[in-house]
Amino acid sequence: MRTPILTRDQVPENLRDAFDHETANSGGVVDSGPGSAMINSPEMRRRSNYLVNYLRDESSLPKQIQELVMILTARNMDCQYIWHAHSARARQQGISDEFVDNLRDGKPLPQLSDDLQIVVNYVTQLFDNHRVDEATFRAAIDRYGALSVTEISTLMGYYSLLAFNANAFEIDVPDGDEPKLPI
Repeated sequence: MRTPILTRDQVPENLRDAFDHETANSGGVVDSGPGSAMINSPEMRRRSNYLVNYLRDESSLPKQIQELVMILTARNMDCQYIWHAHSARARQQGISDEFVDNLRDGKPLPQLSDDLQIVVNYVTQLFDNHRVDEATFRAAIDRYGALSVTEISTLMGYYSLLAFNANAFEIDVPDGDEPKLPI
């Protein structure tokens, strides 16, 4: 990581309540992951955690779709940390080894089931073009509805936010079984 781990005595007085809230379960520090960068703005991190807690725990999206969106975002953002955290989970949620490996290696992606392919098409098009054409949007809406499509878009945005912090601060990736992204 490019900056030292933030300690409470380094936090401005007016942000200490937010810092305390965010570090209550971690012994007063955040020393890993994108949160170790985001804690430099304790109130921002506190507020962003409300969103991620909703997306992870209360969202309409099944875990399989969440993990698929997360690895697609990790690859699009070239984020080693998010890839490390979610590629094995995507496999555990039933995303094929071939898909995960090809995504990692920048190879053509195999087709997934129709329901999952709609998500791949939507996410890929939004990352590539910053827009979604009518046919892709309509397929997503018809299959998942506006609630879930909104949550897919927001999940992409949230994990992009994490990736920006992880990449900018060069967050260390723990050793693991999953190969790193070739960047």
